[in-house]
Amino acid sequence: MSTEENIPATEPTTEETPAKEETKTEEPKEEESTATFEPIVKLEEVDVKSGEEDEEVLVSLRSKLFIFGETLLDKGTGKKSWRERGIGEAKILRHKEHQRLRVLMRQEKTMKVIANHAVDPRIKLEPNAGSDRSWVWSAFDFAGGELVETVFALRFADSEVADKFKVAFDDAQKEMHSLLEGEDKPGEDGGAAADEAAEALEGLKTSEE
Repeated sequence: MSTEENIPATEPTTEETPAKEETKTEEPKEEESTATFEPIVKLEEVDVKSGEEDEEVLVSLRSKLFIFGETLLDKGTGKKSWRERGIGEAKILRHKEHQRLRVLMRQEKTMKVIANHAVDPRIKLEPNAGSDRSWVWSAFDFAGGELVETVFALRFADSEVADKFKVAFDDAQKEMHSLLEGEDKPGEDGGAAADEAAEALEGLKTSEE
């Protein structure tokens, strides 16, 4: 029997097993960019005018506006109904130079003009049937860029606010009547001066923005 055969096979002990080194991976550090970029086109600040700069606000009340007429689907059929035009501040404005008064209302989200007509002394605000917080009237409206006879209904939060608008509108009509009477008496010209006041709205360039 050879010497090599008498050597028992031994397994390496734990001490003899080399320890595995733990490898640590370092995450790359995030660096803040210091690069600066110049705009290709420089926009200059533009002063946008609303068209109300030369007017003073006599009253401004939040309300919902409706108009009575044909819808796009019913156009030409003669079928008319009430439809909502928008929510916003119903204002009565007086021009600082020529003192004429008008009703102006914008849609509160888009600022689009939804009512724009002269305070004609011949207009009659009538209570809406079955409501003490709504007024109905007819006027030559210029909201769309041309004079169109329009039937309006304006609904307020409550009767108190509605009455406040009515008082302000009546006062504005009296003021407008006195103003037009000095230019041309409505009783003698059949209301031509009031019509002229309505047409004067065409000269008031009201911006949509």
